[in-house]
Amino acid sequence: MPLHRQTAELLAGMAALNLPRVEEQTPEEARAQRRAMLRPSTEPIAEVRDLDAGGVGARLYRPSATRSPGLLVWFHGGGWVLGDLETHDDVCRALANRGGFCVLSVDYRLAPEHPFPCAVDDALTATSWAHAHAGELGCEPIVAVGGDSAGGNLAAVVANRPAVPIVFQALVYPCTDARMALHSYTENAEGYWLTTSAMRCFYDHYLSGPDGSREDPRVSPLLEDDARLASAPSALVVTAEYDPLRDDGAAYAARLTEAGVSTTHVRFDGQIHGFFTFAGLLDDCRSAQSLVAEAVHTAFSKAVAAA
Repeated sequence: MPLHRQTAELLAGMAALNLPRVEEQTPEEARAQRRAMLRPSTEPIAEVRDLDAGGVGARLYRPSATRSPGLLVWFHGGGWVLGDLETHDDVCRALANRGGFCVLSVDYRLAPEHPFPCAVDDALTATSWAHAHAGELGCEPIVAVGGDSAGGNLAAVVANRPAVPIVFQALVYPCTDARMALHSYTENAEGYWLTTSAMRCFYDHYLSGPDGSREDPRVSPLLEDDARLASAPSALVVTAEYDPLRDDGAAYAARLTEAGVSTTHVRFDGQIHGFFTFAGLLDDCRSAQSLVAEAVHTAFSKAVAAA
């Protein structure tokens, strides 16, 4: 279908700003540009608290009305190069409020200063800490993981290689195949905010250290072996029609399903990469956030009932 009207207007407005492309900037310049465009969240929430999750920075969000005792550990997007607690503050507030559960947002280290596997190590550390300290946070040790884009990649890696039990994974347009050979990288290469050249730049920064490769399943979870995938928790995968990463998410959802994992794949037609973070501008953003929040709540409820 055509671009959603609201999304087309958003892209036109962004184009009018004539901002430098991510791949034309240093990481520091790209981060400064993103910070300059950031606006504080207007979504109220009962509690927001910064804390140390085993040596990894994190932020806890507690809603006024709690429906589920579990804890969602959330990893922000930004190509492992951009993003932090502030860029996804509104997302985490929305997920906590709509789902009625606590959210722990993880401030993992960024590339290229801290290349792979630093982000994976931080994601695993923070998730293990969340499980061990759930009681101190007012939660049960019932943990789900989730994230958008590069954060969805980290959530998938944690779900495949968990150090603690994981009951659910919520993956929003995740990066799953660093070989970048799937069709949507060509079909949606330009014109829809995230570009294929920007993704190539992100992967180059992420893999700029001595470890890892594009074929490493900790980088490309689509290449994970069947046994690990078969033991992964149930999943929700959200994709967008006009996204270079569309087929990454679709292929990963298919692999999970083939491995016997209960998986729901929802594609938002007419949408672009990043739409999940544009609350107040895109109706589909709020719809997708509610979808993710309700799926996580349902997973927590099932885990409680089975305990």
